[in-house]
Amino acid sequence: MSRPERPGDYEWLGLGAPGILLTHYPELAAVDFGPEPPMPPSDVPLRASGARSRKELTRSLLYLRCREMGLPLEQVMAVLLDLRQDWHGSLAVYREHTLPFSEREQALLEDLKPYLTNTVRNCRLFGHEALRGDLLDALFRHQGAECVVMDPPEHERLRTPGATELLRRWYPEEMEADDSRLPQELREHLERLQALGPKRASGVDTWMRAGGKHDLQVTCVQLPEQRGSRPWVLVLQECSRAIPMPEPWREKLSHREVEVVQGVLRNWANETIAEDLGLSLNTVKTHLRNIFPKLGIESRTDLLYQAAWRRKSC
Repeated sequence: MSRPERPGDYEWLGLGAPGILLTHYPELAAVDFGPEPPMPPSDVPLRASGARSRKELTRSLLYLRCREMGLPLEQVMAVLLDLRQDWHGSLAVYREHTLPFSEREQALLEDLKPYLTNTVRNCRLFGHEALRGDLLDALFRHQGAECVVMDPPEHERLRTPGATELLRRWYPEEMEADDSRLPQELREHLERLQALGPKRASGVDTWMRAGGKHDLQVTCVQLPEQRGSRPWVLVLQECSRAIPMPEPWREKLSHREVEVVQGVLRNWANETIAEDLGLSLNTVKTHLRNIFPKLGIESRTDLLYQAAWRRKSC
């Protein structure tokens, strides 16, 4: 494979030839066994015996370099693969003895050409899709999110590896029955967005599902048209409802008191804080009684207000 605008930059999709030849091929491509470059477009495979004389072949730089590398490549037959993209390809068959490729072998390669072209094109396209999927997965992992790409109302194109586990946590009953389908609530939300069309108001594409300790934020983004349809990306991210703790507070509190304040800032009840930290309810209440005077605040409500105010003023 190579790009017309980047001569000498080759990509090998198969390893039928020894690796040493592939490594050095870019510097030798201009003196290949075939006709003088550029290779003319043709539906008929070309044989070296039909393009150059035996004497010319044995004097070519590629022939001499191959022998230096211990590769006695004596004959070649090549076919250009018209992939109708911004790149093109070719298939070359090398022979290590002097018997030329026959017209029958040339005809066989000609018959195989359409299948070879489709195979290489599909490998290339699927390779790009796989790369996009890997990059998408890395992006969402970096952001702590997962995604599902849908063609409404039911057809799913792809999902990042962690998306299924995230949906199982939030929709355990539905996902236990069939974890290959998007939960009904998400499908209905997507259908509503699809039905609104251009009338969608700003902000309607993001909504929250409330949970005990976290919320599930779902952001729906419609992609540009692809092959007659416009798919949607559902970005799924668990979000804490916590107000960030002001850094000066940490210096005034013990490690356990910091954990209790973080529970309060998540808007958890004392019972939830106790369960999360493995403490008794009375111990949590005692910690709070000690925390309030250390921070110069009067109550739980005042703690939430002061934290929110400090965050807004930053």
